[in-house]
Amino acid sequence: MRKHIDRPLLVILALLVCGGFFIFASASLGLLARDGARFSSVAMSQILFGIVGGSLALTITANVHYRIWRKYAFYIMLAGLALTALVFTPLGMEHGGARRWVDLGFATFQPAEFLKFAFIIYMATWLSGMQKHVETFTRGMLPFFGIIGVVGALMLLQPDTDTFAIMAATAVAMFITAGGRWRDVLITGAIGLVLFIALMFMRPYLMDRVTTFFDPSADPQGKSWQVKQSLIALGSGGMFGRGFGQSIQKFEYLPEPTNDSIFAVLGEEFGLMGTMSLVLLFSLFAMRGMRIATEAPDTFGTLLVIGITTVIVLQAFLNMAAMLALAPLSGLPLPFVSHGGTALLATLGGVGIILNVSRYRKLRHAKV
Repeated sequence: MRKHIDRPLLVILALLVCGGFFIFASASLGLLARDGARFSSVAMSQILFGIVGGSLALTITANVHYRIWRKYAFYIMLAGLALTALVFTPLGMEHGGARRWVDLGFATFQPAEFLKFAFIIYMATWLSGMQKHVETFTRGMLPFFGIIGVVGALMLLQPDTDTFAIMAATAVAMFITAGGRWRDVLITGAIGLVLFIALMFMRPYLMDRVTTFFDPSADPQGKSWQVKQSLIALGSGGMFGRGFGQSIQKFEYLPEPTNDSIFAVLGEEFGLMGTMSLVLLFSLFAMRGMRIATEAPDTFGTLLVIGITTVIVLQAFLNMAAMLALAPLSGLPLPFVSHGGTALLATLGGVGIILNVSRYRKLRHAKV
């Protein structure tokens, strides 16, 4: 039975996007003290690709029946993998020791942002089709590891450990929802922990993040600089903040004030009330997404919404926790807020799929 899209989720989304743009606009002023030309290009990218392009993607996916994605899931996954593999070609662009971007000459984009949602669509398709066998090893756990392994190999070669960790955690959440055994989940967690420890010894920057997490005061002029400056910004904001545009840390002290440090800018300008408002919005987004998942008319719809909601909310809370020294630092952007036209476009397209699933909710919840 066709119904209207979920209005509460749409309102929450509008608040996140509009509020996020104002926070981004203020944070991007910090680039003027470093590179004025970069400021204009960053702002234009956010508006054209993120706001305008994302709104168009949201409109399209919200009006395409969600079951269409299941029909083409395999090809969508292949396209996502092929697009991400372009970072290893001459079109790939390196920044900060990682090859995560594709340079088209007139624009750059991060293909992993699209791969995240292609992966969720394919995983939802596979799990819903194999639900009766998900508890078995040969037809459940083994293929599950295989799918994650293919994506993991591509992501870790870039390297993009943070995004892969989010994708793997999302896959586990979907696996549990589909009826996977907790024993298998614990095995997955143990394997993941062993692999992460191995990566820590292979990649020193991961070891630095972990040691900084356990001792934020270690090497304050080096590897702990970002955490220290973030805590200073958040602390100086007090209860109500310095005021819009009045952040000091964004001009010289916070690295990447428009990306993974943007939550600290929010805290300095809007204080505890501002940060708690953002936490509340993401919490409401998660609650509404889970509600839609429980009301979905089929298993595929449920898994699709669980996956998209989890990947967005988990990334948001990990970003905020890192700025509060409650989790190891990561390069994860804050959804709807951080700079990244590609990320915002892909995320809004993903939310459009959730909104489409909400059109076909079960009849007994039609008045909710």
